[in-house]
Amino acid sequence: MDAPADSSNTQKTVLAIDLGGSHVKVLLSTGGEKRAMVSGPDMSPDKMVKAVKEMAKGLEFDVIGMGYPGPIENNRPSLDPHNLAPGWKDYDFEKAFGKPLKLVNDALMQAIGSYEGGRMLFLGLGTGLGAAMVVDKVCLPMELAHLPYKKKQTFEDYVGLRGLEAHGKTKWRKSVADVAARLKAALQPDYIVIGGGNVDKIKDLPENCRRGDNENAFKGGFRIWQDPELKL
Repeated sequence: MDAPADSSNTQKTVLAIDLGGSHVKVLLSTGGEKRAMVSGPDMSPDKMVKAVKEMAKGLEFDVIGMGYPGPIENNRPSLDPHNLAPGWKDYDFEKAFGKPLKLVNDALMQAIGSYEGGRMLFLGLGTGLGAAMVVDKVCLPMELAHLPYKKKQTFEDYVGLRGLEAHGKTKWRKSVADVAARLKAALQPDYIVIGGGNVDKIKDLPENCRRGDNENAFKGGFRIWQDPELKL
């Protein structure tokens, strides 16, 4: 789905929604305080919409940019997420919220918020491994987590939370550096942004990598409406 070229979108107030396995968070493009509620395995899409509406009481906004922890097709989830309740596939968030809404993969939303031009690869280190590329403002969600890596295990098995817990920080950090190097060689980005909740456990980033910030997810939610040159 291409972002509309209508420059009036840059003037709209955006509510960014960052949905994760532990929390759902919202922030307005005009500023103010971030608001959050617990999500978790009991959260259905209906419960999430209700929670967001509760958090958004008193806020004025025109459109919504939302990050979802899974693949997207035709502005709707194409699969249920691993860490939330079932029922998300094909859910119509735009209808539920009653506002124009753009839905993107959560790693892609943080990638868009982290983007500084050229060819960028984003890797999100969390429960699993999120990945996306932005190439000259063309936004590409990527499913790299389950590609085979070592000993019949995947990238995610080594650099996600399971790998951190199974192998310890030292070996996990070496795996992160190795995976980043392999993906750099394969995809040829100009630079790599490493974000996600576990990036703070890395002392020295691999070569040509910079540290991301989870707050960039909100910036990405704003940008998907405010930057008419982005292609989603």
